[in-house]
Amino acid sequence: MIFNKHTARKTAEVLLQINAIKLSPKAPFTWASGWKSPIYCDNRIILSYPTIRNYIRETMAKQIEKQYGKPDVIAGVATGAIGIGMLVAEYLGVPFIYVRPEAKSHGRKNQIEGHAESGQNVVVVEDLISTGKSSLNAVKALKEANLNVKGMIAIFSYGFEVANNNFNEENITLHTLSNYQSLLDQALDTHYITQKELKTLSDWNANPSEWNAN
Repeated sequence: MIFNKHTARKTAEVLLQINAIKLSPKAPFTWASGWKSPIYCDNRIILSYPTIRNYIRETMAKQIEKQYGKPDVIAGVATGAIGIGMLVAEYLGVPFIYVRPEAKSHGRKNQIEGHAESGQNVVVVEDLISTGKSSLNAVKALKEANLNVKGMIAIFSYGFEVANNNFNEENITLHTLSNYQSLLDQALDTHYITQKELKTLSDWNANPSEWNAN
């Protein structure tokens, strides 16, 4: 679920502007999962652009307060959302923690890094939602630590049906600043892509695991 169309289009605009999102229908990328994809999203690059990172930070923080109320703690999902999550926590004036994919095998063997008290309200910050599995893995760890997860906010979502199903099954509310359809609308309006490329990108999004460039 996105907050509003203006925010979705503005976020898509700035992500395209700094090449945080790259569209390449003719020369698709290969994801870690093995999926071929005409799009690649790396929101960590936002941190290198002060004006844009401030926009993302402030928009996220204000929407967190609007949707969930001011939380006790912000939790970022490692590693992509550590930077932006910390900035959001700073803006809100609340503690920050982050969640690893799994507990460390050495030292204190933490999965959650930082300090939070049992029963505190937490909002999870993510940079990107694909299937949602890694994000929900972080939610599981927070719940096992007896933290009250109010919901999640992410910068961008591919809008896959599998992600919607995964979040619904876990009863976790997800809000995103932008999504795939808003990105395509913005890219087409600004002539970043053609109508033919739009069809390719839409076809991929409908069935990403089976799609190929041919």
